[in-house]
Amino acid sequence: MLQPAVLWAEPVAVRYAEGMVHGFLVLRSLEGKVLAQGDLTQTAHGGRVTSRLLFHFRDGSIQDETVVYSQRRNFRLLSDHMVQKGPAFPQPMDVTVDGASGQTTVRYTEDGKPKVASERFDLPPDIANGLILTLLKNVPRRAQQLTLSMVASAPKPRLVKLLISAAGKEPFSVGGVTRQATHYVVKVQLGGVAGVIAPLVGKQPPDSHVWILGGEVPAFLRAEVPLYPGGPFCHIELTSPVWPKAVKRTVPAGGGKRPPG
Repeated sequence: MLQPAVLWAEPVAVRYAEGMVHGFLVLRSLEGKVLAQGDLTQTAHGGRVTSRLLFHFRDGSIQDETVVYSQRRNFRLLSDHMVQKGPAFPQPMDVTVDGASGQTTVRYTEDGKPKVASERFDLPPDIANGLILTLLKNVPRRAQQLTLSMVASAPKPRLVKLLISAAGKEPFSVGGVTRQATHYVVKVQLGGVAGVIAPLVGKQPPDSHVWILGGEVPAFLRAEVPLYPGGPFCHIELTSPVWPKAVKRTVPAGGGKRPPG
């Protein structure tokens, strides 16, 4: 009873329902260089949520992902569509995953020629494409490990497991006030023969990292993830609008009060 709780291949229960959101994000290299600015927009209608994460890169590249999911009792993927194109991506891709049928289609370019890879999977209920940040905000407080499934494209689609572990609390500050975030480590488990061989030939995907603020209203704070399979790692962080320097305004006679009448 004293051991930390472990969740295995089960859909994550809805503890905090999602609603309308418009957040601002920035994508940086590990050295701190700004690569792209992003918008996270989300709408909810009943138990159905549509979330879109769009990054505009400084070199003109685009990463655009729209995920639709249900939040009735458990989170359940309905569809995921991700587009990566432009100089930032050596192999542009257009990936669609249908949560109901399991049909996955990857359209990509190789040696200047368009190609299509398609596969139908018997998707488990814990499929997490486009949902990892949302699911981590809903992990039970005592759970130290969480296993999820994901359709990965590199570019041929395959079903992999994600082993997510809580690595402890880490401090951050807001306005000079120190707070605590939970640091999660996301490890990809390839499985099968590929999972045995991958570490031996240097093909095992490196771990990703996510920081979540807990409490009564959990929030995503930061992630350290690769741009694409085998690509460079980047930081995704929340950001705030930056206003131009204030212009000195002249106060009208009377202190700005409205005239009587």
